[in-house]
Amino acid sequence: MPPATSCLRQPLRPLARGLAVLLLAAGLTACSSSSKYYDPNKSNRTETGFRNNYPQPERGSFWKWQWERLTQGLPKPPGNNYQFPVVKPDLAWLKANHGSPSVTWIGHATALVQLGGKNVLTDPMFSQRASPFSFIGPSRKVPLPVQISELPHVDVVVISHNHYDHLDQASVEQLNLQAGGPPLFLVPLGVREWFLALGITNVKEMDWWDKTVLDNLDIYFVPATHWSARGVFDRSETLWGGWVIQAAQQAGGEPFSVYFAGDTGYSKDFRDIGERFGRFDLALIPIGAYAPRWFMQNQHVDPAQAVLIHEDVRAKRSVAIHWGTFELADDPLDEPPKELAKALREAGLPQEQFVALKHGETLKLSD
Repeated sequence: MPPATSCLRQPLRPLARGLAVLLLAAGLTACSSSSKYYDPNKSNRTETGFRNNYPQPERGSFWKWQWERLTQGLPKPPGNNYQFPVVKPDLAWLKANHGSPSVTWIGHATALVQLGGKNVLTDPMFSQRASPFSFIGPSRKVPLPVQISELPHVDVVVISHNHYDHLDQASVEQLNLQAGGPPLFLVPLGVREWFLALGITNVKEMDWWDKTVLDNLDIYFVPATHWSARGVFDRSETLWGGWVIQAAQQAGGEPFSVYFAGDTGYSKDFRDIGERFGRFDLALIPIGAYAPRWFMQNQHVDPAQAVLIHEDVRAKRSVAIHWGTFELADDPLDEPPKELAKALREAGLPQEQFVALKHGETLKLSD
């Protein structure tokens, strides 16, 4: 998603909206002048920053998109008037669980994955706004089902990239101060400096295909098709991607594998990931913030493409993320699951193979 204002896409007072649009426009056109990560032997690095593995269509006009939104009154409110069902997780079960793989969708791209006796949190976003400002920016449309202080001790946090709806300062600061000690923060190249500036030191940054080991977990950082920025002059200066988390089976069989796609457009990267790892027991795949396609196609998949990712990475089961929490594009917040169900029917796949959980709902993967 676009930087700085993290796509300021809800109705604002005229002056505030104008400020937001100007900041966003600057972010969309900005690029860095040089990159300390430049390496001519690395395909994802250029003199001005990181880039995707595979070519994308030419970027659409931000101003055309804004004009369409203004004249057509987009995004339309969901049919349920933002009354999404919210489930309070069974916190006692989550805290006592040390052996059964599970995933709890907290909202947007935030999920608690329990695997290999560890608690892994993806892209923690617990704030009210996905924005650098307290008064403008996308606001949470569905209340949090759980607070950070209620979670079991988080062992690992994986960050997909540095946009405000995926890397939230208040959330990581609170996690760093959790009872029992801070988690290990795993981040893309270039993001560690941001953590260090906050005084958060238990951080390891990784390049695509890098691997780290934490006790029983093997964790890999893998490619995605996206971009990064937190301001108006740092576009693509830090890397972006997804995460693979594997836990060895006690009986000596194949490891239990989880794939977190992060935030991404569609590309051949997913077939590469599927070929590299062979299979996944669970995939967390984005399905929302995809309209209009001519503008969003380079950065966000639609539900039909999410189903392609599910197939490309050879996932046994998938859970939908990146929908129903913040209004970041022109698709109504309740539309992505409907389109996902349609895409599964058209692909001839059972609905239970790729599900959209309620906010706060837990899927026990041994079931």
